[in-house]
Amino acid sequence: MPQRKVQIIGVPMDLGQDQRGVDLGPGALRYAGLSGALRRLGHQVVDAGNLPAPVRDSLDPADPRCYLTAIAQVCNALYRACLQAHADGAVPVALGGDHSIAAGTVVATIEHRPAGLLWIDAHGDFNTPQTSPSGNVHGMPLAALMGDG
Repeated sequence: MPQRKVQIIGVPMDLGQDQRGVDLGPGALRYAGLSGALRRLGHQVVDAGNLPAPVRDSLDPADPRCYLTAIAQVCNALYRACLQAHADGAVPVALGGDHSIAAGTVVATIEHRPAGLLWIDAHGDFNTPQTSPSGNVHGMPLAALMGDG
């Protein structure tokens, strides 16, 4: 396996769904030794820390669709961070948070070089704000990537 420069970017966001705790994912993966495991595989690891993400309790709307603006802002920041990682010769590894962050990582990767996407999930992630039964944005990133929603 060729050695690569890997840049870890934490995105502790839980706004895309209604279960508390997923924002703890980046810290949990770090605590579990992700950086050390990547180094043992021969990779150079740079941890860029966490991007700022609003806490659900600080926004408090009743309808999860109200989080769309905040989610878009975090995804845009992640997009820019991934583009910078690519420009620095690194492979960005985004640690979420919920699945709503996918738009930022995928778009940056596709803009950096031709890429394919294999999407494996328990559900299709192809909802839009108009078709989603729950309104949870983590079920919408694939639709957004395809230009719908």
